[in-house]
Amino acid sequence: MTQTSAGVVDDILGEHGVLAGRVQGFVRRPQQQAMAEVVFDAIDSGELLICEAGTGTGKTFAYLVPALASGRKVLVSTGTRNLQDQLFHRDIPLIRSALSQPIRIALLKGRGNYLCRYRLDLALARPDKLSPQARQQLGAVHAWAADTRDGDIAELALPEAAPVWPAVTSTTDNCLGQECPSLHKCHLLDARRRAQEADLVVINHHLLCADMALRDEGFGEVLPGTDCVIVDEAHQLPEVAAAFFGATVSSRQLLELVRDTSEEAARDAGDVPEIPLVLERLRHAIGQLREALGGPDRRAPWQDVERSPDIQAALEDLGTVVAGLAQVLEAIAERAKGLDRCLLRAKALATRLAVFDDADDETRVRWLEVRGQGFRLNQTPLDVAELFRGYRERHPCAWVFTSATLAVAGSFEHFARQIGAEEPRTALWDSPFDYPHQALLFAPTGLPDPADPGYSGAVADLALDIIDASRGRAFLLFTSHRALREVATRLQHRIPYPLLVQGTAPRAELVERFRTTGNAVLLGTSSFWEGVDVRGEALSCVVIDRLPFASPGDPILQARLDALRRGGGSPFRDHQLPQAVIALKQGAGRLIRDAADRGVLVVCDPRLYSRGYGKVFLDSLPPMARSRALDDVRAFFGAAPDDDDR
Repeated sequence: MTQTSAGVVDDILGEHGVLAGRVQGFVRRPQQQAMAEVVFDAIDSGELLICEAGTGTGKTFAYLVPALASGRKVLVSTGTRNLQDQLFHRDIPLIRSALSQPIRIALLKGRGNYLCRYRLDLALARPDKLSPQARQQLGAVHAWAADTRDGDIAELALPEAAPVWPAVTSTTDNCLGQECPSLHKCHLLDARRRAQEADLVVINHHLLCADMALRDEGFGEVLPGTDCVIVDEAHQLPEVAAAFFGATVSSRQLLELVRDTSEEAARDAGDVPEIPLVLERLRHAIGQLREALGGPDRRAPWQDVERSPDIQAALEDLGTVVAGLAQVLEAIAERAKGLDRCLLRAKALATRLAVFDDADDETRVRWLEVRGQGFRLNQTPLDVAELFRGYRERHPCAWVFTSATLAVAGSFEHFARQIGAEEPRTALWDSPFDYPHQALLFAPTGLPDPADPGYSGAVADLALDIIDASRGRAFLLFTSHRALREVATRLQHRIPYPLLVQGTAPRAELVERFRTTGNAVLLGTSSFWEGVDVRGEALSCVVIDRLPFASPGDPILQARLDALRRGGGSPFRDHQLPQAVIALKQGAGRLIRDAADRGVLVVCDPRLYSRGYGKVFLDSLPPMARSRALDDVRAFFGAAPDDDDR
């Protein structure tokens, strides 16, 4: 760390720094300054840094200050689009202004976040092909399209899942690329161009993986010119990479191919009667496979396919029909660019379907997912460490991986192993919050083992007492939808506070209602364990039903555990336990979000104290006061905020 760099950090983040005069409520945090100095050092030396910064450290500014002040080309990757927008529209401009330097910045999202002018024109020409709701939304999109500069669909006040978006955005499958008649006004290409020219680019983990793979949905090979990659919310990256580098064939992909081919053929191949016939056979084959898969929604190992002659026959028929569609389209190749794209998609899907017959690849796991009327056939790599290691070797630069939840009992070994990092530099800064006085960890006695059929009922009974003491104002976080539904049913009509349940409204709407109501009780599963920031008294209690070990029946988990056993490792020690610890830290992190917050964390699972591994969980949580007596919870909520005598 040079004196100049240390001075820059202090000038911006210090007690009398620039931000102190520009950000209301800004206070100097030694942890934040220390992290900024270490990140500066990593950028200067080109090393790999893995660091954890507890809630309240201000890690965003701690890595943005050195990123912007370093004079280097930096890529910042985040886990969510919301954080991308926050960084680009709020945090980065503030720091750039404080530095008074002409730093060029750019925001780049996946192609599905940008309006496609060509597909908008198609939708406007054939609105009858859209659903009634999509047709209703199309007018708003058309009006916005006339004014937008960037074409970022987040600019328009429509939900991310609005049915109109797939009709007016592109995918790698249906993009016409250089042959597109609207190429000269392509918002995606404009965004990519700005990213190439910028000093700092904000992307997300999916695009980072796309750049690693040099896939079209990325933005060209930008990393060779990058001096530093900063990965925020880094705990999410291994799973994002595993999904990205896998292969999928879904009923949605197939039906979209049917729809697009039908539309393109109606326009440019009306004289080829074989196309409607093979498309009808494809629709039938998709339906037959879904019928053969049967049953309720589930994730299942590939053995379910291998054990069922009906599924195997339906899958083989589907592959034959897709290949047949490719042959029909091959016969009219180069007649129209839209049809040529459909041909490429049919070939790619036929190839992927054929890959599922390969049972000898022990580096990947094959599995299937059934949801509603749809299905997904998946191949997922068991380990992405070699991918990351190889990529870093090909493109050496500084790498900074950071999150509030990377360490397990103070060790980064698990995460380092996931990303193929050998002997990385590591650093950990605890939260500046006064956890011993602001928070209480309550682990009740007397609950049955989580495997007991009556466990969820016991959790519901305990939750009634907790909610009574906290006067609502509680998150109840569950590891399964089944447990959530059972507890929700038991709480309904038994608490005098608004009950908000995942699935009854969009996640963002539920969180906003919880925040504004002030005394609500919200029940959620995995998507509510992280990325939810509710400050103040509205969230004063977090109840976690059980230690968040992944479902042992999950096909990907089972394959990873089998691979660990074959390699002589310990599945529980090397994977299941550290993953559960990180998940618990995420859930616990919802509680204290501000220096003035107070609250109780309730971990219902008796294994926290009855099993030896419970100590690893306890050692990984912030240093809260601890109790096993419900009266202490009542006393905590009955005490004044400044009462230290509880």
